Amino acid sequence: MDTGGRLLAVKILHVIGDLAPVSGGPAKACFEMARAVARRGPAVEIWTTDFGQRQRGRGRPEIRDGVGLRFFPLQPPRRWLASWPMGWSLLRSVKRFDVVHLHSLHLFHDWAAGDMARLRGIPYLVRPHGSLDPFIWRRHRGKKAIFDRLFQDRVLRHASAIHYTAAEEMSLAAPYAQGAPGIVVPNGLELADYAHLPPPGTFRAHHPEIGQRRIVLFLGRLNFKKGLDLLVPAFAAALRRQSDLHLVLAGPDGGYLGETRSFVAAAGVADRTTFTGMLEGADKLAAFADASIFALPSYSENFGIAVIEAMACGVPVLISDKVNIWREVQADGAGRAVPCEVAALAQAIEQMLEDTAGLRRMGESGRRSVAARFAWEGIAARLEHVYADLAARRPVS
Repeated sequence: MDTGGRLLAVKILHVIGDLAPVSGGPAKACFEMARAVARRGPAVEIWTTDFGQRQRGRGRPEIRDGVGLRFFPLQPPRRWLASWPMGWSLLRSVKRFDVVHLHSLHLFHDWAAGDMARLRGIPYLVRPHGSLDPFIWRRHRGKKAIFDRLFQDRVLRHASAIHYTAAEEMSLAAPYAQGAPGIVVPNGLELADYAHLPPPGTFRAHHPEIGQRRIVLFLGRLNFKKGLDLLVPAFAAALRRQSDLHLVLAGPDGGYLGETRSFVAAAGVADRTTFTGMLEGADKLAAFADASIFALPSYSENFGIAVIEAMACGVPVLISDKVNIWREVQADGAGRAVPCEVAALAQAIEQMLEDTAGLRRMGESGRRSVAARFAWEGIAARLEHVYADLAARRPVS
């Protein structure tokens, strides 16, 4: 450690199934976390597959924003995000790292990197990304139980720590964590990325069907757990009382687009609903800039990066009490949290939109909350201390 308390000599390896933008929060958080820590001095690499990437030099390193990246070829079984060349490289080279940070569960890289780190005596963290939440843990339990017996229980049990992004996530995961110790370090944002929004009306100009209606925005993968079966009928109920509303469903298909379109048709709000597909960069910021409220009524959400993105843009948020940062959101006055019920969600939409001054206060509070709790600069310092503690436990070879 140098005189400034920074771990210039520590080498950190993140291993994740993919960094594809369509994969949403886990991929985004992994890269931004690695970049934030690398800025403080440590050598940081990410090893992943080439799923969702354009042409890459397979297995050959590249540098992006100070982070070393290696994209290995995706191979059968592809649903497991397998890459046997990654496995061989871990066998040969994982010993040159001081700490390994695994992201997600039940995938090839958990088995390959987790077991290899354990066998080489290298401390490792596991970041479950909500997979140990009872709602997700029970889903496809038969198939997951096979992976648990083959490797996942072992990888969790021998982990130096399990990395949770909210205290609520750690509490929910306790029965399934195999006794491994937990640490809580949240996700973050680069505040500068949200400091300057496109002019109001930019998003509406690209979607003239919205007109001047107030926008209820959902932004995320169209996925079974996101509560879209609640949001659509709740929006329809609110629309019957406030006729100037429009629902925007922004995000890639996570296997739920057909069902979501069915919800919209059944609720009779097809003419008041816009599907945009995935939004990135300025297009995403433009959607936040024009939204009246952001809604995420998930049945399970270990963190919710889109929630803090909305807050950083000054958009009041309406979330379920299954989004694990709901207590922080309410404590900071950045929005409201409700049960996963259509009636509660509809009532909250109506009440929030009726209170213009309250929306403004929530938006301002959201910006302050993100700056205080979720800026990468401060979070990176916390992660650095975690890595320092784990690296110190590595046996001297």
